[in-house]
Amino acid sequence: MVRQRAVDIKVTESSGNVFADMGLAEPEEELTKAQLASHIREVIRRQRLTQVAAAARMGIGQPKVSALLNGRFSNFSSERLMRLLTALGQDVEITVRMKPRNRAHGRIRVLGETHERRRRPDLTG
Repeated sequence: MVRQRAVDIKVTESSGNVFADMGLAEPEEELTKAQLASHIREVIRRQRLTQVAAAARMGIGQPKVSALLNGRFSNFSSERLMRLLTALGQDVEITVRMKPRNRAHGRIRVLGETHERRRRPDLTG
């Protein structure tokens, strides 16, 4: 039997932001845009919209929808992506709060609800 030599593979632990790991200039902004685009993609899928129908609802051309769905969002600002989400019937909330002491810098995160609509209690009695 022939022994195989172990190959040393250099592994670098992720910072949690792939865009920072790649050395991009504005990694927080890029991550935010990627997360917003992911929510747009999920809403389009959940509502079973074609690219043409999604484009009509968002007020953009179908090629731009295609670009978004394929991860090409460099021509979109975070603000514009948030407006597209609202055009698709989504609420976008921005919360500002103090960072924990154990973290050197603040961060930006995009959070979304689960796929099922959250039911609000009926307060009409």
